[in-house]
Amino acid sequence: MLRYLLWQIARSSSNGGIVMAAEDKRPYRKCVGVMLVNRDDKVFVGDRIDTEEENWQMPQGGVDKGETLKAAASRELLEETGTDKAEFIGEVPHWIHYDLPIDISKRVWGGRYRGQKQRWFAMRFLGEDADIRLDLHIPEFSAWRWVSVAAVCDMIIPFKRPVYAEVVEAFSPLFSRRD
Repeated sequence: MLRYLLWQIARSSSNGGIVMAAEDKRPYRKCVGVMLVNRDDKVFVGDRIDTEEENWQMPQGGVDKGETLKAAASRELLEETGTDKAEFIGEVPHWIHYDLPIDISKRVWGGRYRGQKQRWFAMRFLGEDADIRLDLHIPEFSAWRWVSVAAVCDMIIPFKRPVYAEVVEAFSPLFSRRD
């Protein structure tokens, strides 16, 4: 419910939800993201379970203390999709940062972070659709689907779109289909 309220605040704020204090000295939360790609070069997206309106995103989440980035990506994929039937095929070689709207950042993660710095990995899905089990762990998505890489950026909440655009650009050489 908290995430839903924060999402609503972001959607209703001016500037597409981006209201930041220029002098914000708080650090970024360390996070990983996974672009899971199937045999047809479609990308996995899940609809957040904690929002009433559609809020699609790729699997992502924090890095645990002592965990490598690849291990975190594998764990997040398993937790959020219920499958580990995938292989690494790419990595964005640098951190991608984004600031949360200030009203959200003051409430989530105890207000410790101004946003997230993410390391993104591309993974090729090796299983079948039946291998995806949103209920294997504590569900984060209420639904999922495969979408074209071109559709990914349009589906994400506005303040994260620049991150997704950079991820799509970085991984575009991996895609043979451009539909």
